[in-house]
Amino acid sequence: MGMAEPLSDTQQRAWRTFIESSWALHTHLEDELRAATGLSMNDYHVLVVLSEAPAHRLRMGELAGRLVFSPSRVTYQINSMVKRGLVLKQPCPEDGRGQEAVLTAAGLTALEQAAPLHLITVRDRFIDRLDPDELDVIARVFDKVGKA
Repeated sequence: MGMAEPLSDTQQRAWRTFIESSWALHTHLEDELRAATGLSMNDYHVLVVLSEAPAHRLRMGELAGRLVFSPSRVTYQINSMVKRGLVLKQPCPEDGRGQEAVLTAAGLTALEQAAPLHLITVRDRFIDRLDPDELDVIARVFDKVGKA
């Protein structure tokens, strides 16, 4: 890669607005979720992904991929949740070598209690501030940005 071409004013404004507002939004969501439920955004995302998985269980590697976490980061995250009784780690039934994260009844209850509170914040800080066309553009833009 050679010298990066400087951003135009329009590009700079778009980038800075995106970065600053997304950080602020994430921080607010995290603070509200923690205050209301004691869960972090990472905890919440793990609970959502596991609740949607078949039999509420996923291989650690697959969970890491879904969360866009490194294997070591997903291990740290799951171990922290195991200590709080939200998930279990069990050997994979197929080969016995890999590990699966399994949602516990307490984890599902935590998610069911947190979801409506989290949704209030998501609506207040994001959804209700935008019209349907804007939401459609955001979905298209971040689908494109998120592709490897």
